[in-house]
Amino acid sequence: MLRIITQQADVVSELQRICNRTHDEHVLHKEATVREVLQAVKRQGDKAVLHYTAEFDNQTLKPEELLVTGSEMDAAYQQVSRELLQAIQLASRQIEAFHRQRVPKSWVQFGDDDVVLGKRYTPVDRAGLYVPGGRAAYPSTVLMNAIPAKVAGVPRVVMVTPQGNRKAINPAVLVAAQEAGIGEIYRVGGAQAIAALAYGTDTIPKVNVITGPGNIYVTLAKKLVYGTVGIDSLAGPSEVLIIADETANPVNVAVDLLAQAEHDPMAAAILLTTDTALAKNVQVAVERQLVDHPRRIDTEKAIAHYGLIVVVESLSAAAAFSNEFAPEHLELQVQDPWGLLADIRHAGAIFLGNSTPEALGDYLAGPNHILPTSGAARYASPLGVETFLKHSSIIQYSQTALEKVAGAIDALATIEGLPSHRDSVRRRIQQQE
Repeated sequence: MLRIITQQADVVSELQRICNRTHDEHVLHKEATVREVLQAVKRQGDKAVLHYTAEFDNQTLKPEELLVTGSEMDAAYQQVSRELLQAIQLASRQIEAFHRQRVPKSWVQFGDDDVVLGKRYTPVDRAGLYVPGGRAAYPSTVLMNAIPAKVAGVPRVVMVTPQGNRKAINPAVLVAAQEAGIGEIYRVGGAQAIAALAYGTDTIPKVNVITGPGNIYVTLAKKLVYGTVGIDSLAGPSEVLIIADETANPVNVAVDLLAQAEHDPMAAAILLTTDTALAKNVQVAVERQLVDHPRRIDTEKAIAHYGLIVVVESLSAAAAFSNEFAPEHLELQVQDPWGLLADIRHAGAIFLGNSTPEALGDYLAGPNHILPTSGAARYASPLGVETFLKHSSIIQYSQTALEKVAGAIDALATIEGLPSHRDSVRRRIQQQE
């Protein structure tokens, strides 16, 4: 059952426990396994990828079967309904329109004495996109990964995703990939897929950036390969925090909590409310909606371990607790969500009002649904075009401009004990005298 707590002294410790759910001893044991996988793939390439795919996923593959064929891609269109195809295309248009607004522009500034300063943005050469799969299908995650990469202008974008039964990938995933412009897909998942993208194998190319959410093994693998490659963030397990007052509908609040809990047994679902009656009604509604839930076992585990209802003294207190937790998804189901928004500092995505369920952001509102979790929203941002870009500084000084700052550079280089830094300026000045 979803717990209700009213003692404010307990709130901080409970929120901290939930936030730290990816750092307990059980997870540390998983990290040792992930390190073993990474090292094996780094040394043995495809051989290790195939070995761990057989061990963890019970899927036996040959190296030549890793790459999804063109005929399989083409056939996928015949296996999805017209309604689903139109939904994928609508989502694709919405997501692309949003991300095109976020493309940073290179700039150059011309100052006095022919000083030129600027910033130049260029995409990475290769991006690797991870899309969860196996028992479930996530075409929306394909779009959220791929479209920002394409908008950024990445020349080569590859996708990895675990297959289901019969060595098949869900056709909706393959259709979404093609609609987003991705034609290079490998049927592999888990930590071994992240390792293959980070280090490269004979079959799977080494990339510069890895993006996309996954289970705890994928998240740990991304954490451990960071530095060898760039990553978007440590996304997962999923979480939602809802701030609600007496105007919220308890049935809607309950289903939004379950919409996160159904993702994963480690997903977090938290309600902060000023209304005791709403808290009790949401607790009852959650139990009722769980009765015939198709993913009841995993959802109940998430609710039991990482679900929580907190009755708070005020909406300001709720906002303060939320900022401490820094949720992946934050819903403001209150009478004046825009007023409360001013108090919110840390959240991956913020959903305002009773008619804005988090599912809108998951599928087609436009903003990305690949978001920082486990408190990372304090310093990290959603996946976006910027994830696939890096910038270079542009600097040009004329001789006149160099002479004007030579004394300052001389002083700084001298105090830092770097004589060649100092002399690189002194010699140029002396050459003109």
